[in-house]
Amino acid sequence: MTLPEPRADLGLREGYHSAQVDVEVRLNTNESPLPPPPGWVEQLRTAVATIEYNRYPDREARQLRVALAELHNVAPEQVFCANGSNEVLQSLCLAYGGAGRKALTFEPTYALHSHIAHLTGTAVVAAGRLDDFSLDRDLVLDVLRAEKPAVTFLCSPNNPTGNSEDRSLVKAVVDAAPGLVVVDEAYGQFADWSARDLLDDEVPLVVTRTFSKTWSMAAVRLGYALAPAPVVAMLERVALPYHLDAIKQAAGLLAVARVAEMEERVGLVVRERQRLIQGLGRLPVMVWPSQANFVLFRPEVGPGSEVWQGLLERSVLVRDTSSWPGLQGCLRVTVGTEAENDRFLAALGEVLREVGK
Repeated sequence: MTLPEPRADLGLREGYHSAQVDVEVRLNTNESPLPPPPGWVEQLRTAVATIEYNRYPDREARQLRVALAELHNVAPEQVFCANGSNEVLQSLCLAYGGAGRKALTFEPTYALHSHIAHLTGTAVVAAGRLDDFSLDRDLVLDVLRAEKPAVTFLCSPNNPTGNSEDRSLVKAVVDAAPGLVVVDEAYGQFADWSARDLLDDEVPLVVTRTFSKTWSMAAVRLGYALAPAPVVAMLERVALPYHLDAIKQAAGLLAVARVAEMEERVGLVVRERQRLIQGLGRLPVMVWPSQANFVLFRPEVGPGSEVWQGLLERSVLVRDTSSWPGLQGCLRVTVGTEAENDRFLAALGEVLREVGK
């Protein structure tokens, strides 16, 4: 007796992950450097005590959707909630991708866009970016016409490069795309503008958000989409029954009531981001502008992987992107607290001096 073979196309793929090792300064997964507000923690503790655990949660997550709709000035029917924005992406591929359909990505970008598309049987077409990681409008429009993707992914700010897409370009993509355009705004609160401004029930646009970054709730795994009501209806159709548990719904509802504290955290991270970029500018590295909560840089001495190892030996963990397509020699560092950023900059300076000898 032998185990059955899985799908042939899965044999070539690995699950998405990042290194998790025991270090003193962890700056590799773009988490918030700050915990949630103490008041939120206390309120959640009270809410959890009142949940009827023998009953299924609200399948529609109605209260949370209403709160998010009010926050973004849309209708509750234009909001879809899920287990992290990654489940939103998976639901979109299940509903609008699949066999015989294509998803378009612009590399380098968030790896899960293509990964999830492949897992749902959606063919992936990858187009490139310019040297500064921006998009060439003519190239984008040519690819849209030639490939006719059912789903076009844009990531703004783009992970792992940090740049936001230009508003006029996003509008041009939405106008020209033959299918659905998904703007992944996992880091949207750190940026100067949001594609939310382009949303309409007649526009084939979806904006995805997460509670993991600016809301300091990575452990909760909660995300959502803002989309035309008919699109949300399709996402609900492919979602598993009662997929969003009661604790998650309570956590999100309480967080939305604390927008001011969230915005305060965003402001702190943005200030630290600028200070981090300035610090990197004093070292022998190439730094790219960022509108996210991370910064991409390339050491000018030594291989990126060697610099990454040197940082790890000093108990500082960043993301090694040096082997990713289009990112030769690059590393990505999450914006941490002031103390964490100082520790990183000091360690990086030591490593660069050592490698450069």
